[in-house]
Amino acid sequence: MAKSSAVLRSRTAAACATLLTLPGVAHASFLPPEVMDTAAMYLAWFIVFAVPIGGIVLFWMVHVLPEKIAHKRHHPQRDAIQVLCLLSLVFGGLLWPIAWLWAYTKPVMHRMAWGTDKHDDYFTHMAELAEKGEVGAHELQHLHDELDAIEARGALTPDQRRARERLEAVAAAPAPAAKPAGGAA
Repeated sequence: MAKSSAVLRSRTAAACATLLTLPGVAHASFLPPEVMDTAAMYLAWFIVFAVPIGGIVLFWMVHVLPEKIAHKRHHPQRDAIQVLCLLSLVFGGLLWPIAWLWAYTKPVMHRMAWGTDKHDDYFTHMAELAEKGEVGAHELQHLHDELDAIEARGALTPDQRRARERLEAVAAAPAPAAKPAGGAA
């Protein structure tokens, strides 16, 4: 046993002596130190300026997402959802989940009270599509019926009245002639 520990000590001493004879300068990178310093400086400036700006932009984009969803879905209370998103900024994002859920809800009570579950801009948008000829006869009739139901419950808003006039003008206009299927003659 004593012989094996002596051999172990001599091998350890030889390994230490070998390590001490290696060169004293070590390089941590394959690049020269000047290039590393320059790269570190640019990286530091990027982290100090670009990362916070990118974080703020990303935070803002996520924070207004319920508002954009409500706008896309023609939610009748989208202005209130927008205000809730802005208030959520003040309250540290605590109201944001409520705005998210509200943007996806079906406004049943609003339909019961006002006769529609769409924002006024929906009718303006559909009138524009109808003028372009992108709305079918069935959908056009549904829009007329919905505007009639709104008028029966109370006065139409000025936007809804203009949209109704535009839809009536489209319905009164003669249908465009069908294009030949074969191409030009």
